[in-house]
Amino acid sequence: MKYNPKIHHRQSIRLGGYDYSQPGAYFITICTQHHECCLGEIINGEMKLTIRGAIAFRLWLEIPDHFPNVELDEFIIMPNHLHGIIVITDNFTDGLYEDLGADIKGGETPPLRRRKTTLGQIVAYYKYQTTKIINQIDCTPKNRVWQRNYYDRIIRHQNTLHLIQRYIIANPIRWDKDPENPRRGAVSAPS
Repeated sequence: MKYNPKIHHRQSIRLGGYDYSQPGAYFITICTQHHECCLGEIINGEMKLTIRGAIAFRLWLEIPDHFPNVELDEFIIMPNHLHGIIVITDNFTDGLYEDLGADIKGGETPPLRRRKTTLGQIVAYYKYQTTKIINQIDCTPKNRVWQRNYYDRIIRHQNTLHLIQRYIIANPIRWDKDPENPRRGAVSAPS
């Protein structure tokens, strides 16, 4: 089919006009490519990670090491997706000052250069790093681990934050009813 810009266009799922670099809490969901259950499995209501899941878990925890103004809240790695709360703060500590070399004269303090980090940059970095390491381990260069894009919700109230935290914590227990579960509603064969 020939490209037609009227019908072949991607619509953003981001909130139009919203500055995703401003301080705040964001609930995100990232799904694996084709919703493949490659990150682990739920056994008796608990998530058991595969090697890929362990990589996803470890690299999630390392996000604040790369983005000093980012804090992590509740998160869960599920068989084919992850849910997490990312908090972008105004707290710039490490990596604030760029090496300006010869531009700085004798004992002057370098100017503070804030690097505005967007939610999209954080998610893109995470997806890139996990994909790179998983593909190195699997010897599958250029394989996609994650589906394109991600889902987000801006958390604007403390009550909403608490509800989302509980949702994330209870996610493995509800896996049998989760729409992301490809085996949801499957009837097991009689023994």
